[in-house]
Amino acid sequence: MAAPNIANLHIGTCAWSHEDWRGVFYPEHLAAADRLAFYARWFDAVEVDSTFYHAPNPSVAAHWAAVTPQGFRFSCKVPREITHDRRLRECEDLLAEFLRGVEPLGEKLACLLVQTPPWLEPRHDEHALRDFIRALPRDFRWAVEFRDPAWHTPRIAHLLEQHGAAWVWNDLSSFEDAREAAFSFFPRTADFVVVRLMGDPATKYRPDGTRVHAYRQAMWPRSESLENWAVKVRQELPSSREVLVFANNHFEGFSPGTAAAIGRLLGKEVRLPAPEDLRPGGDRSQMPLFG
Repeated sequence: MAAPNIANLHIGTCAWSHEDWRGVFYPEHLAAADRLAFYARWFDAVEVDSTFYHAPNPSVAAHWAAVTPQGFRFSCKVPREITHDRRLRECEDLLAEFLRGVEPLGEKLACLLVQTPPWLEPRHDEHALRDFIRALPRDFRWAVEFRDPAWHTPRIAHLLEQHGAAWVWNDLSSFEDAREAAFSFFPRTADFVVVRLMGDPATKYRPDGTRVHAYRQAMWPRSESLENWAVKVRQELPSSREVLVFANNHFEGFSPGTAAAIGRLLGKEVRLPAPEDLRPGGDRSQMPLFG
């Protein structure tokens, strides 16, 4: 099979500030404020999770843009007060504040992710979703993720297509069902594609809310699933303005490894820090690793 054109393919992880990665991806001595710059030596995209909790100060977004190289891409999650608390209703001022916060990312802002909660359902919330999508500013690119499969209908796909919003292809499968995940209902509704390899959210936390795992190594290999996703992504590359693939720690246990693995399957070299890069004075990470 011919190698895909990977010029428009960007691969990264969901968030970059994980303490678990200290000593296995980040040097032990690296200050938290320097993590994004270090991360951007190895990956050319990242999903920003912190914006889910509050809109960023524009100066913070400007810093993110300044410490990442040309060609780097950000996907920023819309605040949960909009998506989860207000359920897409009466949120114009909050959305405007969020957009002011991320605007300094400029051309590095690939898209804004509207992650809807599992309790947002068509029966009660379809009109709110339609009003929200219709009112979105067209000078930003939008991607919408559904957690309730009741949204998986042609009319909702058509709504997103009408407004140029991408239907997020999200893999929330259990380990037992992982091999079938890439063949779920994933319509193409925009000129760009967003893939989120998330893993099963039901096994992340104990009943008291504490985390079950430390994410420092692969614990649940999903090689067959990644091969299926690579086939699906490869089909979209020729006709897509951009394809963004983000891996979550819980997909296999260590999202940098997952991102590197799907990169290899797609013919995109994604190298990870070697032991010498994690030592004080290590300089291999200074090498330019992507265009």
